[in-house]
Amino acid sequence: MIDGDARERSGRSYPRSGAVLDLVASKLRRPLARPGTVLRLPLVERLARPDPRPIVSVVAPSGYGKTTLLAQWAERNGQSFAWVSVDENDNDPKVLLTYVAEALNAVQPVGERVFDALASPASSVPGSVVPRLGNAFASMTKPVALVLDDVHILHNQECRAALSVLADHVPDRSRLVLAGRAEPPLRTGRLRAEGRILEIGPADLSLTREEAAGLLREAGLVLGADEVTELHRRTEGWPTGLYLAALYLREGGSLPGAAAAFGGDDRLVSEYVESEFLARIPERQRVFLTRTAVLDRMSGPLCEAVLERPGSGADLAGLARSNLLLVPLDRRGQWYRYHHLFREMLLAELERANPALIPVLRRRAADWYLRNSLPEEALEYSIAASDVGTAGRLVEELTVPTYREGRVTTLQRWFRWLEDQDGITGHPLTAVWAAILAARTGRPVEADRWADVVDRWQHQTEAQPDRPVAAAWAAVLRALLCRHGVKQMSADADEAGRRLTAAGIVAPVVPLVKGIAQVLDGDPDDGDASFENAISIGDVGAPDVLAMALCERSLLAMALHDWGPAGDLAGHAGAVLHQGGIEDSYVTPLVCAVQARVHMHRGATAAARQQLVDAQRLRPVLSYALPHIAVQARIELVRVHLALADTAGARTLMREIDGVLKRRPDLGTLVSDAQALRVRLTQERGPNVPGPSALTTAELRVLPLLATHLSFREIGAELFLSPNTVKSQAISLYRKLAAANRSQAVIRARGLGLLEG
Repeated sequence: MIDGDARERSGRSYPRSGAVLDLVASKLRRPLARPGTVLRLPLVERLARPDPRPIVSVVAPSGYGKTTLLAQWAERNGQSFAWVSVDENDNDPKVLLTYVAEALNAVQPVGERVFDALASPASSVPGSVVPRLGNAFASMTKPVALVLDDVHILHNQECRAALSVLADHVPDRSRLVLAGRAEPPLRTGRLRAEGRILEIGPADLSLTREEAAGLLREAGLVLGADEVTELHRRTEGWPTGLYLAALYLREGGSLPGAAAAFGGDDRLVSEYVESEFLARIPERQRVFLTRTAVLDRMSGPLCEAVLERPGSGADLAGLARSNLLLVPLDRRGQWYRYHHLFREMLLAELERANPALIPVLRRRAADWYLRNSLPEEALEYSIAASDVGTAGRLVEELTVPTYREGRVTTLQRWFRWLEDQDGITGHPLTAVWAAILAARTGRPVEADRWADVVDRWQHQTEAQPDRPVAAAWAAVLRALLCRHGVKQMSADADEAGRRLTAAGIVAPVVPLVKGIAQVLDGDPDDGDASFENAISIGDVGAPDVLAMALCERSLLAMALHDWGPAGDLAGHAGAVLHQGGIEDSYVTPLVCAVQARVHMHRGATAAARQQLVDAQRLRPVLSYALPHIAVQARIELVRVHLALADTAGARTLMREIDGVLKRRPDLGTLVSDAQALRVRLTQERGPNVPGPSALTTAELRVLPLLATHLSFREIGAELFLSPNTVKSQAISLYRKLAAANRSQAVIRARGLGLLEG
């Protein structure tokens, strides 16, 4: 079993959400101030004194003591600190911002709406998550320093944009501190001009001669004043260079050799570590250092499993006592990591001396994590080891829980890697999940591509009796995507039902899609019975399916002018989304449309208009990948717009309906419903001036990104559009919002409820 705080989990029970992101507790703890480190008192005092600048940037190459300085500041300052140690897995905006929210929440509650948005797979990061988190941060009454360490690791553009926006929400007497090797993802030039940023760089972090002498003494070296001066001059006060020089001298090296090797050049230091330091230490220690460098974090049991050598735990403990380049991650002395620069050098030596051993060691690490019930860590090591078989199996196992946690970016990374390794064919269920995920998050081209992968698996190979579950869910996928018309949708639903029943699986999505197919085929009575069945077997694990079935029953009741039950069913559907914490869902536009129709029948036009805005915000998620929902929701929205005499909004929706039907023409009764509305629109003579309700899905996709600091070029890169296309969409958006520029458009959209904040 695993012991130690570093692997302690701090997954919180998000209010109203069924998913809990399993957080690594050590990432939320500030590092311990270690005996033997030099106290950077002048810098600590500089940070601790009152300063109106809300942003602190600490930027320097590896080995300059950035983390040590901030840990000393936190230890000696009376202010509350919210700490996040960034790693590679945080290149998923939902993951990164969950850690930020959790760190702030430990200081002062940030509110359940923040965690609801984080947990929802369909919620927009710039549109919902960042505004809610930014507002919560700005509203904090207790001063806090929010520290993100190693922020240079973030290469995901959404993550970087989120931090840039968060910098605009730092409350009075609080600070946002970003530390890393490269300039943080902020509009630094503007912050400098406004006097809002305190910058600490290599010149500030370099040790003075007196501090260098103290470091050498703590390392157990007694040198003369001239020797200290020369070593300080040659290293230019680089802390890690000085410490490595101390290790070198302790192992019997000469002072001239130390001065020459540790002059602040990473390449020279790396060569020294590879050729001098590792050659001087005992072989057992050399093997331990180089081979454990494949590990992100280390504990005694993990090291013993990876090295297959008893006593490795004692080696780790001994190294921790004697080497400051081993960083403790808990307060019990059980988990550690190497200083980043030291680890890079050790890995370089292992790659030079024995590259074939690296994947072997990583596979052993994956096996250990699997034995200790940490499958996601096992997956990451399997990916690093290029172990396609194990990785594919783990991706298949982890997809559903990871989706429920809202970590769509992480899933996409896993899927891409497996596809790049030609590993999808052996794991068809993963391709099914990838297609469903793409469909639910509004990426129809990707959904079709993954569906084609599933089709090739089924049609180009013989039936695989060992894949009955994959075949069953492949039939569910075909029914959901409805790529071959309503009749085939019904047949696919029947096949899915038979296969899932044979596998002992009960899934409410099957009677749901069967009922939709029946209604679209002109059989509302049997469809209603299917929806009742879906509701009866639905549970909290599938709130989207339950809400959709309730909406379908509500619409059938409306068709019979039975408005009492229709209203009850519509209200229940909204409550299901609310209780499940998935208001930002692909089902939301349909739920809003149904509720809006009920409000219009009751004469509650203000409530109906609010539902239209809520539907509009999520409408881009509904694409031709789920054509029946996309068209049905828009048809009901058109009816409400027409009842409100909003022909411009109705015509925009009608064009979107026509776009879906062009790609999926066989949608049964929805085709005739759309035609009837199309005819009615030609007869409407109301005002047709495009306003906010006439925003297209393309413009609605751009709108949340306008609230970030991304340029049109960067927005285009996010949306796979040219900068000119983004610019033209933005100009059209400004016109419809009666805004003169980007900032006015954002303010206007927030006032209308199209953006949060």
